[in-house]
Amino acid sequence: MNSRLYPLAVGNFAIGTGMFVTAGLLAPISADLGISSSAAGQLMTVFALAYAVLSPLLAALTARLSRRNLLLIAMSVFVLGNLLTALAPTYPLVMATRVIAAAGAAMFTPTASAVANALTEPERRGRALALVMGGLSVSSAIGVPLGTWLGAASSWRATIWLVVALGVIGLVGVAATVPAVRIPASGRLRERLAPLGDRRVLSVLTTQLLMFGGAFAAYTYIGSLFDLPLPALLWAWGLGGIVGNQLGGRFTDRYGPRRMVLIALASSTAFLVLIPVANLALPVALVWAFLWGALGWLVAPAQQFRIVGVVPGNVSIGLGLLSSAQYIGIFVAGLAGGAALDWYGRTGVIVFSTALGLLGLLFTLATYRPARITAEETVPVG
Repeated sequence: MNSRLYPLAVGNFAIGTGMFVTAGLLAPISADLGISSSAAGQLMTVFALAYAVLSPLLAALTARLSRRNLLLIAMSVFVLGNLLTALAPTYPLVMATRVIAAAGAAMFTPTASAVANALTEPERRGRALALVMGGLSVSSAIGVPLGTWLGAASSWRATIWLVVALGVIGLVGVAATVPAVRIPASGRLRERLAPLGDRRVLSVLTTQLLMFGGAFAAYTYIGSLFDLPLPALLWAWGLGGIVGNQLGGRFTDRYGPRRMVLIALASSTAFLVLIPVANLALPVALVWAFLWGALGWLVAPAQQFRIVGVVPGNVSIGLGLLSSAQYIGIFVAGLAGGAALDWYGRTGVIVFSTALGLLGLLFTLATYRPARITAEETVPVG
C-alpha cells in the first residue's frame, strides 16, 4: 500500500477521536457545564450538522487549491477548533467551537479519500479507501477508549487536549509526505450539488444517512444503554471496527460493493435488537460490541467505492456528498436519539435506532439494483 496514504489515516484518526469521544464524555461534560446528558450529546449533533452543511460550501470555496494545501489548512482549522473547545468556559461557547472543529473535518476527510483514490491503481482502491478511512475506525478502538478513560480520571478538557496533540501529529505527517495533488473540481456550488439530481447518487446518500443514523443513535448514548464499564465497550466496538473496515476493503475488491452493503446493513441492524441481551454480562457485551463494530464498519469502503462508481468524473464531489450524508445521519441520531432517551429511556433509543437501520436495509434492497449499477462500480476511475 502507498506509504503516502498513512498520514491521511492519522488525520482521520484525530478527527474520529475528536468527534466520537463525546459519547464517552457525557457524564463529565454534563457535570462540568451543568447540563443534562442529552444536552451533552448535542455536542456531537452540532459537530455533525456543521460538517454536513459546511462540507459542500467549503469544497466549492477551496476547489482551486492543491489537495495538499487544502489538507494542511483543514487540519489546522480542526486543531484550532479543538484548542478553543478545551478553553471554552460555557456550554454555548463549547458548542460554537465544535462548529470550527467540524469545518476542519469537513474539508479534511473527503479530500483525504479523493487523494487516496487519485494515488492508487483501480484494482487497489477498495483497500486504499479502507486504509484512509481506517483512521476513523482505529480512533474508535484506541483514541475513544483512551479519551474516555482520561476524561474520567482527569477531566474531559484533558481529553480534548489529547485530540489537539493528535491533530498536530496528523498535520506534520501530511506536510512531510503527501504530494501536491490536483484533482479537477468545480468551484461553483450549483455544480457541486448537481449530482443530487441523479437517482443513483441519491440512493447511495440515503443509504448512508439511514445507516449512520441508526448506528449512531445507539452509539452516541451508549453510556445510557448499558450498566457496564463504558471504556471496555468502546474499546471492543472500535477493535471490531478496525477489523471490519479492513475486511470491508478487501471484500469490496473481491465481491463487489452491493453484497457488502447489504450484509453490513442487515447484520448491524440485527445487533441493535440484541442490546438488552448484551447488557446482561460484561463478557457478552464485549463480544456483542466487537461484532457490532466489525459488521457495521464493513460498509464504509463499499459505500465509498459505490459513490466513486456512480460519479467517476466527480470523485471529490461524490465523496464530499457522501460525507455530508453520513453526518446528517449522525445529526439525526444525536437529536432524535436524545429526544427518545428523554421521553422513553433506553428502550426508546433502541427502538429508534433499530427502526432506522431496518428502514435503511429495506430502502437499499429496493433501490440498489445490481444489473444497473454494479457494472459501473466495478471499474471506477478518478
